[in-house]
Amino acid sequence: MISIKHLNIAVIGDEDLVSVLRLAGVSRYHIIKGGNEIEEDVRQALTKLIGEPEVGIIAIQEDYAKYAEDLISQVQEGEKLTPVIIEVPSKYGTKHGDVTEYYKAYIKKIIGFDIQL
Repeated sequence: MISIKHLNIAVIGDEDLVSVLRLAGVSRYHIIKGGNEIEEDVRQALTKLIGEPEVGIIAIQEDYAKYAEDLISQVQEGEKLTPVIIEVPSKYGTKHGDVTEYYKAYIKKIIGFDIQL
């Protein structure tokens, strides 16, 4: 088992999101290019990252999460603690009305209790 200190963060997103997170230190990433094969690219990238034991968090752009909802649900409902999959907004905004409430509910679901910020 890998120590939590040594788990990596990975990102699946467009070039802008990936570039920003790479500047923040993320070294595992998949850039999704536009085109007809977006769904296949997203699913392949997510499947690959889910299978890597050293990946603890996968940030996936909301725009692309819809292509792999079944895979995301399997991971979130599974018994393993990692990887945690987090949907992040794109540069065009978010689909959630109240982002703060969405993330608070998501954290509560993952760790089992509420956090007050």
